[in-house]
Amino acid sequence: MATLFDHTIINGMSLENRMVRSATWEGMCDPDGRPGQRLAPYYRTLAEGGVGLIISGYTFVRPDGKQLPGKMGIHDDAFADDFKKLTRTVHEAGGKIVIQLVHAGGQANPKATGTRTVAPSAVKVDQFPEMPEELSVEGIHDIIRAFGDGARRAKEWGFDGVQLHGAHGYLINQFLSPQTNLRRDDYGGSVENRRRFLMEAYQEVREATGSDFPVMIKLNIGDNLEGGLDTEEALLAVNALSDAGIDAIEVSSGTSASGDKTPARKKINRPDREAYNLEMACLAKKAAACPIMSVGGFRSWEICEKAVSESGLDYIAMSRPLIREPDLPNQWRQGNRSPARCVSCNSCFGPGLEEGGIYCVPEKKESSGKNKSE
Repeated sequence: MATLFDHTIINGMSLENRMVRSATWEGMCDPDGRPGQRLAPYYRTLAEGGVGLIISGYTFVRPDGKQLPGKMGIHDDAFADDFKKLTRTVHEAGGKIVIQLVHAGGQANPKATGTRTVAPSAVKVDQFPEMPEELSVEGIHDIIRAFGDGARRAKEWGFDGVQLHGAHGYLINQFLSPQTNLRRDDYGGSVENRRRFLMEAYQEVREATGSDFPVMIKLNIGDNLEGGLDTEEALLAVNALSDAGIDAIEVSSGTSASGDKTPARKKINRPDREAYNLEMACLAKKAAACPIMSVGGFRSWEICEKAVSESGLDYIAMSRPLIREPDLPNQWRQGNRSPARCVSCNSCFGPGLEEGGIYCVPEKKESSGKNKSE
């Protein structure tokens, strides 16, 4: 029977356990996307904390695909030394790191990019800051090539694999969604056409990196949004990716416009609110031959262990708990099975916007109060 601390392998990448640090924007890069001085030490702390695999913060493949400030970019060969330092730091600490590649599409920030946003269609939806410009077919092909170029750099710069961001309302998800893709050419209309961008981006990345390099995807198995991507169509994409040779799929759901069912839900303060994408992940497991990861509200060792041993998932992924307790995997491995101390308040993202780096705000307040009392 599988357990949380099994040794596993994904296309030659050896992992010490089934715990994954899900991609998390850290806000620690220069305005052009070059890794800042705080980033490598931050990743060292995660690696030393014992997580089996680190997936980097979402990294734009072209400057017009940038969303938040301090976001990583992998569009420029001039960043090679900085990224090699980052991967070397993780490896020296005994960790493995995969970089997540993204183009934010209509969710890009025009104030950050200085350009008009682009998307599959010129449609204004709640998650877009402005009416985007519809991509031409040539523009689509340019972005697909940018994904391939980013993957090539990732391999050259020492990353252990790449993950495409096909969730949370970003460009790949926008092409999949009938709400944001109103095209009537080869990239829109039918379910098959709406996943063409995804499949061509995957093939471009695979060709750029080779068959022996892990290529994964984070995929919405439902946008939790009226008119958005539904579970049935998402599972067809899972099946197509599996047939094409994807190495692992991380299951998520929701967009920033999905109300109380966004990707990072609040008030995960009791067991029945945990693992809110688990059911979707189990459906994906049935539709795919590759390993399946599930993210979303994992807080308790017991629920993580059951997801692996009883539900049959291959990996569980966490984000916010590892901001507060980067050593949580080591704690659980050593026998301290207390739940994560994360209170799911999402305050950790505020410092990323205001101070140039995320951290757990409640923990800092507790530490400051403790110091004062001493």
